Amino acid sequence: MTGTSDHEHPQEHPQEHGQEQGQEAVGRVWEAMQEFVLRQESRRKEVADALGMSFYRVKALRYLLSGPMTMRELTAGLATDKPYLSLMVDDLERRGYVTRSVSSEDRRRKIVALTPAGAAAAEEAERILARPPRSLLELDPADLAELDRIMARLRTPAESPGERPEERAAGRP
Repeated sequence: MTGTSDHEHPQEHPQEHGQEQGQEAVGRVWEAMQEFVLRQESRRKEVADALGMSFYRVKALRYLLSGPMTMRELTAGLATDKPYLSLMVDDLERRGYVTRSVSSEDRRRKIVALTPAGAAAAEEAERILARPPRSLLELDPADLAELDRIMARLRTPAESPGERPEERAAGRP
């Protein structure tokens, strides 16, 4: 043994070297995606500034766009704790964005619902967040088409062995 590592002689283990390079590339791509979406093109501050509240409160309003829900459902959906959610709902209620009422089915449960002002605020947040970033708008059409193809592939679950694409599309096993 000469004390050399596999990294110094990648030709001795080409498959392992290829896997290492692949993992490095995966790490770089994932880091770049996070940088792009979460930092470079993040709209959280823009949304918070436009609506005059924390992005987390905006997130609650957006979550309620699907319809009224119990405090428990909202707590679970936002992955927060009950005391913090109570403070947040209190604030949103004071602002006129939500109402809180007692469930007709179980008086122990509180139902949170958007007011028209709350729905308007949530929809404004959705408009801001849905606006494509300038850097995507400036991509060459061929690059955009390639990115679109790659993103479609990433969003589609991998086929199971023996599964045909048309079966997956139809939702059949």
